Amino acid sequence: MHTHHEHHHPEHHHGDDLAELLDLDAEVLGDFHAGIVAWVGEHAGDPKRIVDLGAGTGAGTVRLLTRFPAATAVAVDGSPQMLHRLAGHAARLGLADRVRTVVADLDDGWPAEVGPAELVWATNSMHHMADPVAVLRAAGEALTGGGVFALFELDTFPSFLPEDQGVGRPGLERRLAAIMTRHRATDMPHLGGDWPATLAAAGLEVRAERRFTAELTAPPAAAGRYAHASFTRTRQGLAGDLDADDLAALDALLDERHPASVLHRTDLVVRAERLGWIAGRPS
Repeated sequence: MHTHHEHHHPEHHHGDDLAELLDLDAEVLGDFHAGIVAWVGEHAGDPKRIVDLGAGTGAGTVRLLTRFPAATAVAVDGSPQMLHRLAGHAARLGLADRVRTVVADLDDGWPAEVGPAELVWATNSMHHMADPVAVLRAAGEALTGGGVFALFELDTFPSFLPEDQGVGRPGLERRLAAIMTRHRATDMPHLGGDWPATLAAAGLEVRAERRFTAELTAPPAAAGRYAHASFTRTRQGLAGDLDADDLAALDALLDERHPASVLHRTDLVVRAERLGWIAGRPS
């Protein structure tokens, strides 16, 4: 869920900083996310009831409702604050009557009020589960008829900087990524796991899979704020792992008064990847 701990990436912790980061991710990578939803649409038919697991601020929920105009959605998340923001977003878009929110931690069991669905969607949330197989099995049992489960997970974390970021030693972002990888082995052991095998263990059959990549060499204006929000969370989580030079470089990148600040740079390239699987009950 979007309620679990992760110290460096846009999907986690409650609070306004995380909500802003999720919204910036949706704004900057809008076309990227739209492509993911379009791919799901090729496999999901015309679902009338959608469940979004780990819905966060609702970018996925809104895109799914736009793609499937006859559908209603149940947005599930462990954070009431996130779901409140989601409801406000849906209301502003005229979708309030098509969305219902459920506050729940899926590690405590499948919420009865979620009900059946023809499409269950989970993006960057399953790796937070204590027992992903149990959650996926419950999600599969919630699928009706030929319903599908759409699972998306991180392959690499978003990146922004050139190799020589102009302050400190070159390769800062590469070193940050290496530290994140070490942390996730203990903090989030399911991140980067064998998801086809996990889906199979949950009794679900993979029907399609795809890697989605984005490399925005001329990103929208919000890219600087997106990078700033991402690096702010990186600093919060990894400060104790950085040497003095890298910590100073990161602080310079975050300081809006510094010429190297990500808020003012014109050389940001937003790179992102997702791995996606469409699964369902065996025929």
